[in-house]
Amino acid sequence: MRILFLGDVMGRAGRTAVTERLPGLRRDWRLDFVVINGENASNGAGITGAHAKLLFEAGADVVTLGDHAFDQKDMLQAIESEPRIIRPINFAKSAPGRGAALFQDARGRKVLVAQVLGQVFMKRPFDDPFSAVDDALRRLGGQAQARIIDIHCEATSEKMGIGHFCDGRASLVVGTHTHIPTADAQILPGGTAFQSDAGMCGDYNSVIGMEKTEPMRRFVTGMGKARFEPALGEATLSGTYVETDDASGRATRIAMVRQGGRLEAAGP
Repeated sequence: MRILFLGDVMGRAGRTAVTERLPGLRRDWRLDFVVINGENASNGAGITGAHAKLLFEAGADVVTLGDHAFDQKDMLQAIESEPRIIRPINFAKSAPGRGAALFQDARGRKVLVAQVLGQVFMKRPFDDPFSAVDDALRRLGGQAQARIIDIHCEATSEKMGIGHFCDGRASLVVGTHTHIPTADAQILPGGTAFQSDAGMCGDYNSVIGMEKTEPMRRFVTGMGKARFEPALGEATLSGTYVETDDASGRATRIAMVRQGGRLEAAGP
């Protein structure tokens, strides 16, 4: 199976990059399944139902969220009517939506997609990510030809811990949230593809996707003057490409993805 995972879509620039580039990548790379982290797609904070629909129309099979899952209030209702949207599995059990689910590609092969929030350096306490992922893999993993885990957190050490914890059971463990692509794409000893952070789909002439002026003011003076606003220059699509074996679910290839914008191009 050929799988593409795209990191956090950041505002209008990120949405535009996805809608303009993903259909061609899906065709040219003969992609079987596409997962996009969309939690910053709407003005850099959360995602609306309309913007999620835009990502699906561009070629996403699943949209994952994160700690900003419900910043846009209409997502509280949208996630209940759109099963292809996945919120973190270790949110409160009363939260709407699902944190893990089985999907199918065009050939009928099943894909498990789960997302989990880390605990280290995060602003709010979340349930244990390790036991949450373990439960999802035990319940649903045996039914899938491929298994994708989106670990959404700050600390690269925690992301790597989840990767090794899932090694041999997941096809791909990929980090999101920090918006900067890491250079550690690899296949772990047990056959799980891993990258600490997929990066963002956004304008890298920025501070993690935000227009530079206000973040720089706060760094320099310690005082805020205005709201953060997403940068609007040409975005780079950042993510991870993986090929998997249907029989074992293990990864056979991984490649970093960077398309368009300021970053050096990369792909399979």
